[in-house]
Amino acid sequence: MHLEQLRALLAVVDHGTFEAAARSLHVTPSAVSQRIKALERDAGRVLVERSSPVRVTAAGEPVVRTARQMVLLQDQLRADLGEGGSAPVDLPVAVNADSLATWFAPVLEVAAGWEDTRLHLEVEDEEYSADHLRRGGVVGAVTADPEPVAGCRTEPLGAMRYLPVAAPALASRHARGRGYDWATMPVLRFNAKDDLQQGVLRDLGVVGTPPTSQVPSSEGFVAAVRAGLGWAMVPEAQLGDDLESGRLVLLRRREHRDVPLYWQAWTLRTARIDRLGEAVHEAARALRPVRRTALPAAGGRG
Repeated sequence: MHLEQLRALLAVVDHGTFEAAARSLHVTPSAVSQRIKALERDAGRVLVERSSPVRVTAAGEPVVRTARQMVLLQDQLRADLGEGGSAPVDLPVAVNADSLATWFAPVLEVAAGWEDTRLHLEVEDEEYSADHLRRGGVVGAVTADPEPVAGCRTEPLGAMRYLPVAAPALASRHARGRGYDWATMPVLRFNAKDDLQQGVLRDLGVVGTPPTSQVPSSEGFVAAVRAGLGWAMVPEAQLGDDLESGRLVLLRRREHRDVPLYWQAWTLRTARIDRLGEAVHEAARALRPVRRTALPAAGGRG
């Protein structure tokens, strides 16, 4: 397998189309197609589906993972030999939307100074971000899974705290005595994978599903809660002064969910991966310390 072929494979996977891959490599789409075909001929199997965007096949996943490692190792070797690096290398990372909207932001500021690296973020629920590592799509991921993916190491980051909140008008309409009619009060969810609100309802013994709206954007999700579209579990770090100002009310004072987060990255050590890990750990100082007794059975969200 030639490095030009592997670089072409990564470009197609990362950019989604042969045309976009060609632009990133400064070659023609025909040249990219020829390199992919040659790679598939040598591998003896189809590595990518020619869809829009391009999708990696099951056979292609280990090839993509190996390709990323080889490209990073080649560039590291050039630097070690004093020859300087090659063109800037793409460093794909999976991170959940709530982290990206809160504590992860300083990583972006640090990465802005990396002239030899381009950061590519995949936004994925922390319960599923490890899947990107298994497929070879990313070199590191913020995940809720403490079990390392094969070929990866896991390092604890801390925990995100979520609180059940609602707009005052919505809470008032569904107030019942000292509590609320949880079975009828509208609720929000981030996406189909979001189980935080449903976990609270299960703990309360609520049978059935209240009226549910979906807002798959971290910032939009909080805006929807403030607008009264439904109650939800919101990251404490996103609330600002909402509780103090009365813009939102806390529905259950002793109810919260601390979702533990971990940094999973390849065991392969290169300057870029180590530098990325250091930036993630530095930014994660804003997270709560993980206390085993406070961790819920359910996972997090977006």
